Amino acid sequence: MPVRGTSVAFIVLGGLPGTGKSTLANALAERLGAMHLRIDTIEQALRDAGQTIAGPEGYLVARDVARENLRLGVAVIVDAVNPIAYTRELWHGTAAATGARLVEIELVCSDSTEHRHRVESRTVDIDGFRLPTWQDVLDREYEPWRTAEVVDTAGTSVEAALAEVVRRGRLD
Repeated sequence: MPVRGTSVAFIVLGGLPGTGKSTLANALAERLGAMHLRIDTIEQALRDAGQTIAGPEGYLVARDVARENLRLGVAVIVDAVNPIAYTRELWHGTAAATGARLVEIELVCSDSTEHRHRVESRTVDIDGFRLPTWQDVLDREYEPWRTAEVVDTAGTSVEAALAEVVRRGRLD
């Protein structure tokens, strides 16, 4: 199927657990009518199928599903920690292969007390999924992300953070 052009948005929301990725991805998907691909959901489905997640398996599944939908002209939002250059490069390749406009947004929570509270007060919304502890978040490998717009979600409402993501990503 031919690529529909660069007007299709391919939005990657990344950042450590507890920064608001899934909350904002859900709100953004609803606002844009976009597909929401959540790596946690994909990886838990793979575990449920008896697979061991030892690397980028979930990201590779998301890449292929995103590519198919972008080629159909459907906007896609990827919701993932996206911690290393390898995973980030997957999205660049996908955008290039489909002609989609890549929007990279790194969510941070600059208030460590608020961030810790978010991580420790979350509830599981994926059957069988184990939420990370605060120590897991602190110990997580996370390389600097030089190509993303940064949106700080500390001390802000979901609506304000969503407006900032839309503004930074030029998604109006």
